[in-house]
Amino acid sequence: MLRVLVANDDVTPMEFVVTILEEVFEKSHDDAVKIMLEAHRDGQATCGVYAEARARDLAGQATILAQRAAFPLRFSLADAGPSD
Repeated sequence: MLRVLVANDDVTPMEFVVTILEEVFEKSHDDAVKIMLEAHRDGQATCGVYAEARARDLAGQATILAQRAAFPLRFSLADAGPSD
C-alpha cells in the first residue's frame, strides 16, 4: 500500500487543488478542503492510501491535469505505515 501525497506550492490556486482532490481522488468537498489546508500549513498532505497500481494511476492523473493547467502542483508516493 502506498500513500499519495500532495505538496504545497506558492503558485497553484487553492481552488484548483480542491478540484483535483474532488475529481481525481473522489474526496468530498469538505475533505478536499481539509487536505488542501493541511498541505498549505504543513508543506504536504496525504490524499489517500491505495494499492500500488491505483496510487500510481491517481498520482499520474492528477499530475497530468496540473501540467495541462500549467501549475507546478506535485504528487508523490510514500510507503504506507502499519497504522495507515
